[in-house]
Amino acid sequence: MSKQTFLKGTLILILAGFTTRVLGFINRIVLARLIGTEGVGLYMMAVPTLGLVITITQLGLPVAISKLIAEAEAQGDHRKIKKILVVSLSITGTLSLIFTPTMILLAPFLAENVFTDDRTLLPLLAIAPVVPIIAISSVIRGYFQGKQNMRPAAVSQVLEQVVRISLVALFTLAFLPYGIEYAAAGAMISAVIGELISLIYLAAMFKVKKKIKIRRKFFKSVKNGKETFNQLMSIALPTTGSRFIGSLSWFFEPIVVANSLAIAGVATAVATKQYGGLTGYAMPLLMLPSFITFSLSTSLVPAISEAMAKKKLNLVEHRVQQALRLSLVSGGLACVVLYVFSEPLMVVMYGSSQAAIFVQVMAPFFIFHYIQGPLQAVLQALDLAKAAMINSLIGSAVKTALIFILATRPSLGIMGASLAIVIGMMLVTSMHFATVMKAIPFTIYVKDYIKSGFMMVITGFAGYFFYEYVLVTSPNVIRLLAALSVTTILYCFLLLLLNLVERDEIKRIPFIGGHLAKFIPVK
Repeated sequence: MSKQTFLKGTLILILAGFTTRVLGFINRIVLARLIGTEGVGLYMMAVPTLGLVITITQLGLPVAISKLIAEAEAQGDHRKIKKILVVSLSITGTLSLIFTPTMILLAPFLAENVFTDDRTLLPLLAIAPVVPIIAISSVIRGYFQGKQNMRPAAVSQVLEQVVRISLVALFTLAFLPYGIEYAAAGAMISAVIGELISLIYLAAMFKVKKKIKIRRKFFKSVKNGKETFNQLMSIALPTTGSRFIGSLSWFFEPIVVANSLAIAGVATAVATKQYGGLTGYAMPLLMLPSFITFSLSTSLVPAISEAMAKKKLNLVEHRVQQALRLSLVSGGLACVVLYVFSEPLMVVMYGSSQAAIFVQVMAPFFIFHYIQGPLQAVLQALDLAKAAMINSLIGSAVKTALIFILATRPSLGIMGASLAIVIGMMLVTSMHFATVMKAIPFTIYVKDYIKSGFMMVITGFAGYFFYEYVLVTSPNVIRLLAALSVTTILYCFLLLLLNLVERDEIKRIPFIGGHLAKFIPVK
């Protein structure tokens, strides 16, 4: 089993996350161009239901598995690792057998009475088979992450997207003549097949890499796994509580938005179209940079758990500081690019700038989203998943209430929903940060935050100036790419100049890290 360091594992996940997000964007662009805003709206209305069912089925086990296996690995207890896997597979397997048929049976009721658009029925039915697939694959991913071997999870993510993007146009075009609801269902089927191929790869890698025999005395291990079950549940239940709250909020979001817009006097088809613009066009673009912070979060749980098991509190604080700083500088560039270039980005990618206003309004505040994941991972690793759950509950309640209050106002409409999403996100991140500060010795380096803010402002003005006044006669794509390149290069130069990254972190960047590290002074 090839274990990686915290930074190396994070870089592997970042590379895979970047590839996955790019492929995912290509997938969304193809989908948007084939079935339009209304079709994307139908697709996006079904996705939150899937997220809710998967959250219940996984029961927060991926994080618990990762944490407990990292601790068992630090103590060299291979018998415990087997128990963790056996009990986890039993739980997720049983739950998926319950919730998959439940989802299929409830689909007609949800489509007709809850989503206010009965065309969501086919997408809901098409996505149901993915539940047991993701349930099993998440256990295997948790095992590899606990072993701090991020390669199998990284490769499986890329493989899933490659398969999905290879099939989405085929299935969507095949079903489109029957109606956009059939086309949306075709897109869902491509996602199911992608997840299935990803699971097959993970299972093959697990069989090759594992040093324990799962099938031998499987039921005996389940029977004797009461203590392991209790340990898993002590972490998993609060963790799944946070995710369940998020998924439940996401599930209710299209329902509240649709009904709020109806109160504001917006017709059903128009509401579906507007929601598709916000969640199918703007939100994926805003979420795109979060692959970096997701990678940091995934690596943080086992890294901090191992450090805590060895009583290395200084290392714990170092890891937290490192993750927050990297999240801040990477998220800062994303905020600048999305705010300054929102309209040309939407035009180039989707052929329409309709949803650009959502991106521009929300982008400056999305820095809170980019640091929220690492903060939540820290809380989970410190056995504070319950506190994270409470913070998420408060944030989701505020967001849902604000969606109804703001989106029912005709003067705001769908923009009210976007503002509510931003406020809820900022609230949760602030509470997570306060909880971490209470839990561990933590120093706030105010100078670094001031430097980051200064860097964002300077880079934003420079990028805007270059786009508006240089190469103005060039084709839009060339002009945008040139402006993005100048903005990114200037941001990275200021990053090095202001010492916001450490020499050791730069060294680990493949191919160019060693050369760039020479420009970083030794502290």
